[in-house]
Amino acid sequence: MNVGFRVDNCSIERTLAIVGEKWTFLVLREAFNGVRRFADMQTMTGAPRQVLSARLARLVDEGLLRKVPYREPGQRQRDEYRLTDKGRDLYPLLVSLMHWGDRYMADPEGPPVVLTHRDCGAPIEQHLRCADGHEVGGPREITPRAGSGARLKSA
Repeated sequence: MNVGFRVDNCSIERTLAIVGEKWTFLVLREAFNGVRRFADMQTMTGAPRQVLSARLARLVDEGLLRKVPYREPGQRQRDEYRLTDKGRDLYPLLVSLMHWGDRYMADPEGPPVVLTHRDCGAPIEQHLRCADGHEVGGPREITPRAGSGARLKSA
């Protein structure tokens, strides 16, 4: 993929700086599954309290989650964590990771979860397409070109 560009502004690296850690992906997985409260997140992910607190704070700071206050009767006010548009835009990435894991890491019995379309029940598939609608089969059919933010390497 290196085509003579500097990588100091690489979008992949910048994204991984935010989400490229196990606990962060597990928190996002639970958020996509509708889990919103700290205690429920901790139960579902198994994350240590301090780790979970740090990951949630980072996801809020980065604008992927937002805090929404709630209060159970007789309890102090607490926060729920809800996905923002920026956070929801990561869903295809999590689905890709899941599909890769289903293909290469699943138990012999098969994947533990199958994502289906709510309207018709068919399994979800992901495909790459160019802007003209052609399906792209893989990396050998893609050519990296300079984008508007590209920085050329110095000679």
